[in-house]
Amino acid sequence: MSGTSTPAPAYDLIVVGFGAAGLSAALSFAEATDGRDRPARIAILERSGKEDRGGATRWTGAFLRIDQQRRLDSDWAEHVHRVSGGLADLDYCRTVERDTPGTLAFVEKHGVEIAFQDFPLPHTFAAGVPSMVPPASPRGGGAAIVEHLGAALEADPRVDIRYLTEALRLSTDEDGAVDGVVVRGPDGLTRTLAGRAVVLACGGFEGNPEMLTRYVGQNACDLPLIAPGIAANRGDALRMALELGADTAGQFDGIHAEPVDTRTDKADAVLYGFAAGIFVNGRLERFFDEGRDTWDNTFEHVGYEIWKNQDQEAYWIADAKTLAIPGISGSLLTDVPPEQADTLAGLAAKLGIDAEGLEKTVAGFNAAVSPGEFDPTRLDGKHTVGLTPAKSNWATPLDTAPFIGIPVTAAICFTYGGVRTDLDGRVVTPSGTAIPGLYAAGEATGLFYHAYPPATSVLRSLVFGRRAAHHVAAGQSA
Repeated sequence: MSGTSTPAPAYDLIVVGFGAAGLSAALSFAEATDGRDRPARIAILERSGKEDRGGATRWTGAFLRIDQQRRLDSDWAEHVHRVSGGLADLDYCRTVERDTPGTLAFVEKHGVEIAFQDFPLPHTFAAGVPSMVPPASPRGGGAAIVEHLGAALEADPRVDIRYLTEALRLSTDEDGAVDGVVVRGPDGLTRTLAGRAVVLACGGFEGNPEMLTRYVGQNACDLPLIAPGIAANRGDALRMALELGADTAGQFDGIHAEPVDTRTDKADAVLYGFAAGIFVNGRLERFFDEGRDTWDNTFEHVGYEIWKNQDQEAYWIADAKTLAIPGISGSLLTDVPPEQADTLAGLAAKLGIDAEGLEKTVAGFNAAVSPGEFDPTRLDGKHTVGLTPAKSNWATPLDTAPFIGIPVTAAICFTYGGVRTDLDGRVVTPSGTAIPGLYAAGEATGLFYHAYPPATSVLRSLVFGRRAAHHVAAGQSA
C-alpha cells in the first residue's frame, strides 16, 4: 500500500549461543543501547535447555593467561603467530591483548570474580608463561560466567532467551544482507526470526561426528568429549556462514585435545603433572618426550599424539618420588586416585596391561637417566641418554614403591577451523568483504594452526563478543 512503511525487524540483535562469546555479545549490546527512546530487542538462541545452557563454557575451568593487573601475556600474540608458521591473524591476537583488561573489567562488574590460585601447578613443572604462575580463572570456572552474565540478561525485559531452539539457516534480504535466522523450536516447527544483525557464537564442530570425520579425519568418532556441554557444538555457525559464501580461518584438521583419565566420567579430568613420570602406549612403549617443555606447552601435544598415533590408549606411570613432589596432587584433575602397587607387576595387573612389557620399558628408561639434580620448578636439563624418544627434562628413575599409574585417552575440547572475521567481528568473504548484518565470535571463528597456546579460549570469546556487539550498536540508529 502506498505510503506504508516497512515494519521494524522483530529484533535488533539475534545471538546464536549462550556461552562466553554469546553472553558477552548480548550483554554488551544491551548496555550499549541502554536508554534509547525505542528499547532495543535482543534474542538469544540456545540449543540446550536452561539447566544445560552455556555449552563448553559451563564446564571449563576458564583459565586466563593474565597477570594480576588483568593484562594478557605480552608474548601471546607473537607466540600464536610463531607456532602457526605465520598463518594466524596477528592483528586479531594483538586485539585480544589490547582489549583484555577492559573485557575482564566488564565481567567483573557483573559479579564474576577473577581469582589467582595455586592450581593446578603452582611451582611444579613451571609454566612457560610467568603470568600463569599462579594461574587465574573465574571463581567457579566458566559456570560463573554463564550464571552471572546470564542472570543480568534474564533480568532485562528487552531480552528473549529461547531455549531448546536450533538455528537452521540465515535469512537474507534481496540485497544479500542478513536479516534473521530460521529456527526450529521445541515443538519441532520452523519459523523465521527477523533481526537487524546476527552474531554466531555457538562454538565449533567438536560435537558433530560427521563434520569431525570430514575435517579432522579417520576415526574422529573415537574422540570422547572433554565435557558434556560440548555435544551441543554442532558446527551450526560454520555451516550457516558457508552457505552465504563466508571465508574460513584456522586449521581444519587441527583440534585441541587433552590427556584425560579413562576411569571417570568427570568433566575435564586432565593430567597436567605428567612430566614427573612416563607415558606408555598399548604396546607398553614410550612414545613422547614428557619433559620436552613446560606443561602448558606440551599437554595438548601429548593428547593429540595419543589420539592420532597411539590408538587412543596410553598409561601414565610414576612412583613414590612423584607423589612427594609439592603440588602434584593438584595437577591430576581426575576424581579417582591413581592405581597403586608395591611392584610394577602389581601395577600392571591393576591397569590390565602386560607386566613383562611394562617392566622392560621402565628398566630401559631407568638405565638411560643421566646424573643430575631433579628440580620440578624449572627446566632442569636432567635427561635421558641413548633413548628414543628422549626425556629432555625431569628424568628420574622409576624405582621407588609404591608405583602409580593412570589409564589415559585423548578428549577433544574444541576444533581449530571456523569462520573468518575482521577485527570488528564481522564475518567476511574470501575477498575480505564483510557480509552485512553477520558477525561471529568465540570458537565459531578460526584462529589456531598447529598448536593452541592455552588459557585464552574463553578470553578471546569474551573479547570478540563485545567487539561484535559494539560494532552492531554503533551502526544502528537509536
